[in-house]
Amino acid sequence: MAENENFYGKNGEPRKYDPNFKGPIEKRGCTDIVCCILFIICVLAYIAVGILAWSQGDPRKAIYPTDSRGQFCGQAGTPLQNKSMVFYFNILKCASPMVLLEFQCPTTQMCVEKCPEKYMTLLSAYPIKKDFDYYKNFCQEGVTNSMGVPEILKRGLCPAVLIPSKSFTKRCFPSLGMNNGKVTVGGQDKVNDGEGNTVPAEDLLYGVKNATVVIEARQVVMKIFEDYTHSWYWILIGLAIAMVLSLLFIILLRYLAAIMVWVVIALLILVIGYGIVHCYMEYASLKGEPGANVTLQELGFQTDFAVYLQLQQTWLAFMIILAIVEVIIILLLIFLRKRILIAIALIKEASRAIGHVMCSLFYPLFTFLLLALVIAYWAVTAVFLSTSNQPIYKVFNESACEYSRQTCSPANFSDSPEKKACPDSQCLFAFYGGETPYHKYLIVLQFYNVFLFFWCANFVIALGQMTLAGAFASYYWAFSKPDDIPTFPVFSSLGRSLRYHTGTLAFGALILSIVQLIRVLLEYLDHKLKGAQNKFAKFLLCCLKCCFWCLEKIIKFLNRNAYIMVAIYGKNFCTAAKDAFFLLLRNMIRVAVLDKVTDFLLFLGKLLVVGLVGIFAFFFFSGRVKAFADTAPNLHYYWVPILTVAVGSFLIASGFFSVYSMCVDTLFLCFLEDLERNDGSAEKPYLMPENLRKILNKKNTAQPGQ
Repeated sequence: MAENENFYGKNGEPRKYDPNFKGPIEKRGCTDIVCCILFIICVLAYIAVGILAWSQGDPRKAIYPTDSRGQFCGQAGTPLQNKSMVFYFNILKCASPMVLLEFQCPTTQMCVEKCPEKYMTLLSAYPIKKDFDYYKNFCQEGVTNSMGVPEILKRGLCPAVLIPSKSFTKRCFPSLGMNNGKVTVGGQDKVNDGEGNTVPAEDLLYGVKNATVVIEARQVVMKIFEDYTHSWYWILIGLAIAMVLSLLFIILLRYLAAIMVWVVIALLILVIGYGIVHCYMEYASLKGEPGANVTLQELGFQTDFAVYLQLQQTWLAFMIILAIVEVIIILLLIFLRKRILIAIALIKEASRAIGHVMCSLFYPLFTFLLLALVIAYWAVTAVFLSTSNQPIYKVFNESACEYSRQTCSPANFSDSPEKKACPDSQCLFAFYGGETPYHKYLIVLQFYNVFLFFWCANFVIALGQMTLAGAFASYYWAFSKPDDIPTFPVFSSLGRSLRYHTGTLAFGALILSIVQLIRVLLEYLDHKLKGAQNKFAKFLLCCLKCCFWCLEKIIKFLNRNAYIMVAIYGKNFCTAAKDAFFLLLRNMIRVAVLDKVTDFLLFLGKLLVVGLVGIFAFFFFSGRVKAFADTAPNLHYYWVPILTVAVGSFLIASGFFSVYSMCVDTLFLCFLEDLERNDGSAEKPYLMPENLRKILNKKNTAQPGQ
């Protein structure tokens, strides 16, 4: 008795029997009100940030390219509506290091209807009227036939050379090719560099070395889009099959859970046993072979690892390791057999519970819609915030100039002191920015946008967990199933969660969001320090990332179980988290066994669903089966719908099995509470299913007179 008191004293007090407890408490009060108020204020501020961003931002900056004056190319209702492409006068200047700082090529950019299709220089096109008229499509206004070539180039009205280009993201990039191992532009391996010099075409790679890859990628994307248009309905059919298979697997777990677990355990023991035998046979076959008796220490480290397989000592080490693992597994089975049986019984009961609360399987759709809304709001706000800056113009020049890279006004630049001091300079659009208080604190608003995104997303996930926990707890604590189960357990639990525990949900989500935000900042620092040579800083950063990753996993586990206790008893977050923690601590081994067995079964389920649907999609879309040859659509890449169906099937299976996992966790906590608060007497009967009572050698005493 003293030992039990000491145990409970260190790990919390077990819950006492309450004759009025009939499942999730209906009469409860609001919890964590301060956090609820804080969350509401932050969400209202988030809405205000969104409204401010929408009033200041201009998403056209992210959609349309701009010319040197900051005008949008291809925008409807403007003189440039038919000129949707951006043409660079000298694409080689995009290779300047200043591009990385200014995010703008230091060359004239203009909107054009289509990219150049011919290779020609201004000098060669000028004498021929037809060629010059074509050339003027890529020149600024004010070019006339009476101007000479030197004057045109001096005033920067035309590019010195036109290079055949292709459009990518509405920007003209040189059309690069290969001929006899040489880089060509428009079929030529030597081109004019825009400054009167003839250079190899491969020199253009300094400015656009990825242009060919990018253009080919664009063609691939177009083909993939066509494949989707031809196969979308078959993809939907595949996803519907995945949904049916997921539901079928959950139902079959009621009958096949025990068989699956024990068969896999037996196969694991047999496989390890075969490994031991194989290692012994290899060890015996090397006996007497020259050099086989050399030790690992004598051989030392070798880059060719196959050499180690020629040593007897290697196979002896493998055999000893496998034998130790085999003994450990067998001992665990002997001592944990009852706990494995409890885990299997709870998994079966979870399948039965979902059968009585079928609407719970469709609750993830509601969570998905809320998450989609949160993600959409975050993405739109981020776009508007990032495009709410004002156009900034700077002086760009060829020769030395004291005004270089200073801000300027394009409206009166021709008469400005900057132009007089630097005749060859131009006032070009540089980037979007601003000097107002709003623009100065824009990074703070972006940071707030990210933080509220994490908080709202975690709140939605927490709401789903608490809602499902309340519904399944109603099932467990019903004395007579299914008669005592509420009519709409999911909706009742959702109403309780929102009415009484919004603050608790916000509290748990806030703690998790802070940790996730720290992880994002650490990833950002890691990205910035990739080129650093400080080994200690890298090591410290790696340790911090690992620690916060573990902390996030721990908090998710504690939050999940805290929400279950809140759904049942209606306590605040800290009390519920403490009760759940000590309850699990008093049953550590059961927790570990149930967690691993459940994870294993759900992993098998996902593997089964994705595998079956993926194999079916492969044979259908690849045309390997003649029966489907006429039905299957003609595709550029048959792996596109196959991969889409496989990923979609995994997401669908994860959605269904997340409900199942929440059900198992809820029933497990209820089971532990049942063991502590009841003793099987007529006054305090166990509510666990009969198969669990048999495993634990527990029984309910019959009511008097029965």
